[in-house]
Amino acid sequence: MSTGTVYYGGQAVIEGVMIRGPRHMAVAVRDPRGHIVVHSEELGGVYTGPIRRVPLLRGVVVLWETLALGMRALSFSSRVAMEGETNERGEPVEFPQHTFWGMMALAIVLAVAVFFALPIVAAHWIEAAGAHRLAVVGAETVLRLGLFVGYIAAIGLMPDIRRVFQYHGAEHMTIHAYEAGEPLTIEAIRRFPKEHTRCGTSFLLVVIVVALAVFATFDALVDAGLLVRTASRILLLPAVAGVSYEILRLGARFERYRIVRWLFAPNLALQGLTTRVPDESQIEVARAAFEATLSAAGLPIPGAETAER
Repeated sequence: MSTGTVYYGGQAVIEGVMIRGPRHMAVAVRDPRGHIVVHSEELGGVYTGPIRRVPLLRGVVVLWETLALGMRALSFSSRVAMEGETNERGEPVEFPQHTFWGMMALAIVLAVAVFFALPIVAAHWIEAAGAHRLAVVGAETVLRLGLFVGYIAAIGLMPDIRRVFQYHGAEHMTIHAYEAGEPLTIEAIRRFPKEHTRCGTSFLLVVIVVALAVFATFDALVDAGLLVRTASRILLLPAVAGVSYEILRLGARFERYRIVRWLFAPNLALQGLTTRVPDESQIEVARAAFEATLSAAGLPIPGAETAER
């Protein structure tokens, strides 16, 4: 998400929001007592290095940092959310970090199995039944997209996940307000839509579509068995991510044109599943994360003299 040549993005976490700027990130979380707890830090290494400005390569970096920074933000939010929690004996409940990272590793393994491996195996079975190669790739893509959309729709029925989706909407609305040059007040922020062209959900959808073209081209040129097809998906993923990110940047840059908005309409429609309209307290948290990111970078906060505190 951008303002001029400066890009801001973020993620929703447990009862909070993470905002990532060019060289800083901040996480704001509402603790069980109702207070907003903020953590900010300066980024370095691959997150701010020259490779992040190289077309095609920067998409791979963004894919990695979405996972890495997102898990760090989740780790922080989980610790804040557990503060003050007690068991039936009145003893403080601790959430060991090794347990958190173990759960994250298990979640990644399950995601790879369901959204990556399962469609490949299903496509192999379809090919063994005599289907054309292009039909096989199409079936693989449709199954992967169906699993992805179905999963998001299913978890969105859970009350806790719906709250995360509300924070997701608050994140988008806050970035919209900043990009429009509006003061970061609740009244100004709530006027903006909860969907954003550069959302990570949009990125994943573009990845699925680009993967269809790339994998179909590979399968048309190579007589691939199950192992070769699996290896090709892994090895071609960086190229798919790089191209997808550039497409997403172009879409955001030229979204004022009707044809571009039409092309990206499915992306915004999908965000209807991953965002919800936030309440005032959730907008306050998203604003706190954004202001902390700006402050860490030494940048002024729009409307700071009039924003509600």
